[in-house]
Amino acid sequence: MKRLTRKEEELMQALWKLERAFVKDLIELLPEPKPHYNTVSTVIRKLETQGFVTHEDFGGTHCYLPKISKEAYQRQFLGDSMAAYFDNSYKNMVAFFAREKKITPEELKDILKAIEKGE
Repeated sequence: MKRLTRKEEELMQALWKLERAFVKDLIELLPEPKPHYNTVSTVIRKLETQGFVTHEDFGGTHCYLPKISKEAYQRQFLGDSMAAYFDNSYKNMVAFFAREKKITPEELKDILKAIEKGE
């Protein structure tokens, strides 16, 4: 699975949230400044060509649906990041976030509790 660009990922996040959407619906969820309709249409069609999105046709207007789930993309993206930056070690990844103060001791305790419970 190909890594999405920032703009592609923004569109996919909106589509995953809406589950199905017309271009105008996607634009509404995007941050300011809003991209032009044609720009969003071009990117969403590119995502369809790449296999991330499919569409239903409504008399020439397309309603887009995600073909790849958010969870499947997360697994791939995190797996690639784990291999590239953390030597395939969750321990190294968590230690990195702890050193960077991106995770609190309370959050670490919650993670340990979840692991112990098998969640």
